[in-house]
Amino acid sequence: MNEFSPALSAEELERYARHIVLPEIGGAGQQKLKRARVLVLGAGGLGAPVLAYLAAAGVGTLGIVDDDRVSLSNLQRQVIHDTGSVGAAKVDSARMAIGRLNPHVAVETHLTRLDAANARPLVASYDVVVDGSDNFSARYTLADACAAENRPLVTAAVGRFDGSLTVLKPYERRADGTALPGYRDLFPNPPPEGVVPSCAEAGIVGALTGVMGSLQAMEVIKLITGIGEPLVGRLLMYDALSARFETIRFGIHKAGS
Repeated sequence: MNEFSPALSAEELERYARHIVLPEIGGAGQQKLKRARVLVLGAGGLGAPVLAYLAAAGVGTLGIVDDDRVSLSNLQRQVIHDTGSVGAAKVDSARMAIGRLNPHVAVETHLTRLDAANARPLVASYDVVVDGSDNFSARYTLADACAAENRPLVTAAVGRFDGSLTVLKPYERRADGTALPGYRDLFPNPPPEGVVPSCAEAGIVGALTGVMGSLQAMEVIKLITGIGEPLVGRLLMYDALSARFETIRFGIHKAGS
């Protein structure tokens, strides 16, 4: 992240007062948030709470990648959009919502589909990346780009009543010198086409995306401010029906194992 520490205005000091009184964040942490650049892939179910909470937290620049338009069926879970946004590009709808929430946040919109050609240049322009995509192709492409550009990736997935979340930094090593795992260590290969149904086919409870997206935003804030223990090498799983969280550790995947 840029080492320049922008001063907080009187209005920002009041806006972020509940952050600043936290010893773990304080004024220095809030300045880190202000100068941070975060890229969010997808302004949908996961991206909506991620963008809203990072904007409210005072992240200085949010980049949004999405080539889709708002449809009426999105509004059950994609709460950054509203009825008046139906038909609009999601990046534009999200940008306007963020502007209403916090005018101190700059928004960079990328009305495009992520692919192997544009992923690395996009990722390289930001400090932290969030995966809110809804397909395996985008997840693998984004994870590979983040690993190549040495950018931390906060990735989550949801389906019906279940969600999962992890933080990936495969370009770093643990204190003992062992490498940290990447996305392909957790999921070596994508499932065969048609095996995993889409949200449109299987359904999804809207509040689940709020839970998982909010957890993603929390991991981003931890990464930026340097507090706590991010979910690196750990997969957090949430079962909404039983209200149960479980965490499993994972490491480098070895061929044949």
